[in-house]
Amino acid sequence: MSARKRVGVLISGRGSNLSALIDACNKPNYPAEIVLVISNRQDVPGLKIALKSGIPMMVVDHKKYADRETFQVDLDAALRHANVDLICNAGFMRLLTEKFVEDWRDRQLNIHPSLLPAFKGLHTHERALEAGVKLSGCTAHFVRTEMDAGPIIAQAAVPVLPGDSADDLAKRVLEAEHKLYPLALKLVASGEASVKKEQVVFKNRQTVHGPYIAPWFD
Repeated sequence: MSARKRVGVLISGRGSNLSALIDACNKPNYPAEIVLVISNRQDVPGLKIALKSGIPMMVVDHKKYADRETFQVDLDAALRHANVDLICNAGFMRLLTEKFVEDWRDRQLNIHPSLLPAFKGLHTHERALEAGVKLSGCTAHFVRTEMDAGPIIAQAAVPVLPGDSADDLAKRVLEAEHKLYPLALKLVASGEASVKKEQVVFKNRQTVHGPYIAPWFD
């Protein structure tokens, strides 16, 4: 197996997707390893997950900076010092500057709890229920300057059930995220997925039957 891609994970909170990525990276022949976890907030549960897993971690507290630009200079420097190849945003609740996004273009992934381009931004589950959609889900995509935009790597559809509350739907979507994000990272880290003309293309496209809308799933 070729050298595994070195991944930096950016978090702001509980770290449930971080935990799913750690579990995936611990599997034999997975093409990526997490070498650094960075939080923009002190004392969040995600940092404890990294500590328990023996992964280097640090806090780059955005509140200590005058603006986004200076905050992200230090964020970028920490990632480069760790020789990071790919970034995974995992509940990272800070908007990124155009310079940061462009410096990491096609090397930064994000997961969003809707079937993009629908319901970008916050309160996705409440908005999905208000709209009366029958399918919700999650999307793994490459990061662009526009919030919750960028070439889509993979999506997972989750049914909206009669009587669902926003919390009910959020729980099922989160379960799908925990499967989809490791898949998306695997696709990118292995070289199976790449970006051409702002669309993700795959070397060996296959059809997946079931709720996972992706080139393949195992």
